[in-house]
Amino acid sequence: MIPTVLPTYNRAPLSFERGEGSWLIATDGGRYLDLGAGIAVNALGHANPDLIAALTKQAGKVWHVSNLYQIPEQQRLADLLCAHTFADTVFFTNSGTEAAELAIKMARKYWYEKGEDRPEILTFEGAFHGRSTAAIAASGADKMVKGFGPLMPGFRQLPWGDMAALKAAIGPQTCAVMLEPIQGEGGIRPLPDADLKLIRQLCNETGALLILDEVQCGMGRTGRLFAHEWAGITPDIMMVAKGIGGGFPLGAVLATERAASGMVAGTHGSTYGGNPLACAVGARVTEIITDPAFLAEVNRKAALFRQSLEGLVAAHPRVFESVRGQGLILGLKCKVAPADVVRAGYEEHILTVPAADNTLRLLPPLTISDTDLTEAVTRLDRAASAVEQAL
Repeated sequence: MIPTVLPTYNRAPLSFERGEGSWLIATDGGRYLDLGAGIAVNALGHANPDLIAALTKQAGKVWHVSNLYQIPEQQRLADLLCAHTFADTVFFTNSGTEAAELAIKMARKYWYEKGEDRPEILTFEGAFHGRSTAAIAASGADKMVKGFGPLMPGFRQLPWGDMAALKAAIGPQTCAVMLEPIQGEGGIRPLPDADLKLIRQLCNETGALLILDEVQCGMGRTGRLFAHEWAGITPDIMMVAKGIGGGFPLGAVLATERAASGMVAGTHGSTYGGNPLACAVGARVTEIITDPAFLAEVNRKAALFRQSLEGLVAAHPRVFESVRGQGLILGLKCKVAPADVVRAGYEEHILTVPAADNTLRLLPPLTISDTDLTEAVTRLDRAASAVEQAL
């Protein structure tokens, strides 16, 4: 008999009733150190007092009004994001998947309005842009698309990081190039700064729009507000979600005036997107994360954590191969199935997230303390030892 909750997840036998900073407390009272943060969502930790205050204040005023009206909280968050990024305009969604849908529509509408037939969007193998029909067509991964055809046409996948393949593929038929600066689901695979610069150059030369998916790697996770800033480039369109709401459902598409020029009244909409409650929380998250002192702390803690993880790899060569990633979006490339390490972690009351390419994702709250980082490595060490004993 099918359960009342559709069984699309293989769920761990854990239930949590409350959270405190970097910790989750299970229904049986057990305390778990959370290195998943809701898969990079709880950027400021659990039950953050600043976010509780922002949520409570707005909840006592108004939760939802239609986008048929002006929404001051939405305007405030849009102004904040435009002030701190390349963007001239923002559309708010409820998730990263919704942001991907709009980014794709925006790019195609841009060329339609210019009267040019440029149908193809170039993406990269290992990409994850969500689970809608357009997003799975963009990824092209067998595990994502099988059984859901016919797929939306117009996407072409290239080998990850293969700049020669991109040079050969991009041209007068290219609508846009869409990619994650650091693949999350794909295994915490950062694209080198030089490659990002080359992609921007190729887009400039051919007129193709550059769409960056910073749903998982954005909002301070790399030690800058957005990952592409390290390469000194800017996109034309960018997808944002996860950390921007600090745990409250919120996403956004940021764009230049040029890229968004085709999106006039009636071309897109959302019932809940940009609601006052979500935007009040998102504005507080953005205020905190854009503080240079906050980002400096992310970088300091990231360096400390990575150094400890390198030691962990050296101590367990049968389990781990290497550390990769940037800031506090890190991965442990494994020599065993990452799920084995995740399960061993449950016994040590530490939460991690598996990913593709045999990688264990480590995505702690950006507010995690030095003490908790040290404790995290201690617990990962014990989990790795348990995996070794079972080999």
